Amino acid sequence: MREAGSENLGNRGTGAILAVSGLTFSYDGPGHAVLRDLSLEVPTGAVTAILGPNGSGKTTLLRLLLGVLHPAAGQIRLAGRPLASYSRRERSQLLGLVPQDEHIPFDFSVLEYVLLGRAPYLGPLQMPGEADRQAALVALHTVGLEALQGRALPSLSGGERQLATVARALAQQPHVLLLDEPTAHLDLSNQGRLLTILRHLATQGTTLVLTTHDPNLAAAVAGFAVLMRSGQVLVAGPTETTLTAEKLSATYDAPVRVFQVDGRRLILLS
Repeated sequence: MREAGSENLGNRGTGAILAVSGLTFSYDGPGHAVLRDLSLEVPTGAVTAILGPNGSGKTTLLRLLLGVLHPAAGQIRLAGRPLASYSRRERSQLLGLVPQDEHIPFDFSVLEYVLLGRAPYLGPLQMPGEADRQAALVALHTVGLEALQGRALPSLSGGERQLATVARALAQQPHVLLLDEPTAHLDLSNQGRLLTILRHLATQGTTLVLTTHDPNLAAAVAGFAVLMRSGQVLVAGPTETTLTAEKLSATYDAPVRVFQVDGRRLILLS
């Protein structure tokens, strides 16, 4: 459940909650663009998977969508408004990020760490209240870490820390959740748990945008797919028409075959 009075972004404008037009970004000057004239629409309330080889700009695109990086050209719109017009607090209430890796400088307990997700709803120097604690506990229960809430975060396994990062983002209660390679540190069991969580969030109206190297993961959870290469979108659309052998082979510059097995798409290198 989101905060009372939070903005219902899903009912505004067109079917795209995030719209990117002409986006260009470089870390090292205009001659070394990571993204070049990129345009994209992210459908509201759907799971969107962004795929592409290393260096294609997937993580950079997520950080631009979050507002922590700023484009050299082009514009990002959130619910019809320029992203730059939102305050940092507003953005933090609407957009959440699950990074692939996160450095935690303090020896937080798991619960204390997840409570950091409530920061966008607290005033300066304000401590979390009971409602914030309950939101954090619900998030921990959702990812299966409720029993570990008192453990020191550094004592967790890599997979458990990744799930704790997901829980922190869930406690934030964002309208749009961005996930960078969310299954990278998870074993098969926890991958299945996370996919179930993502599907549930989508049914509750949360818009999910995830990057992945695994087209089978995208086929299993996403309704919309974006294929990127060299800082540009090659193709974007419904998963069933985007994750084809021809389009994936062009994206990864490698022969790919796509099969149907028990009604599910299976994608393999030839």
